[in-house]
Amino acid sequence: MGIKSELGKKIKRMRLNRGLTQEQLAEAIDVSQRTLSGIEIGENFVTAETLDKLIKALNTTTDELFALNHLRDDADIKAEIINDVEYLSNDKEKLKILYNIVKGLIRE
Repeated sequence: MGIKSELGKKIKRMRLNRGLTQEQLAEAIDVSQRTLSGIEIGENFVTAETLDKLIKALNTTTDELFALNHLRDDADIKAEIINDVEYLSNDKEKLKILYNIVKGLIRE
């Protein structure tokens, strides 16, 4: 999958998480809804100017927008989770919250 497609998916996910319609975001970044749709499906790539407007409209950062953590190797993700759990092991309250989250995920 190319960067246009990955970035488009990320923009769409962020837009939906913020409760914005395509029309609302397109208006906020001064492009047509059709152009935004093309960006979200990876047909179009954003200009630097549009990218700057997207970052502001989505209330995000360049780092967050271009983060590709989801493409990491499963072993790396598992190791990071184990390290995070070990880090939280001294905080009983957060460890209990994490336990409840994990149990909830397993039951789904």
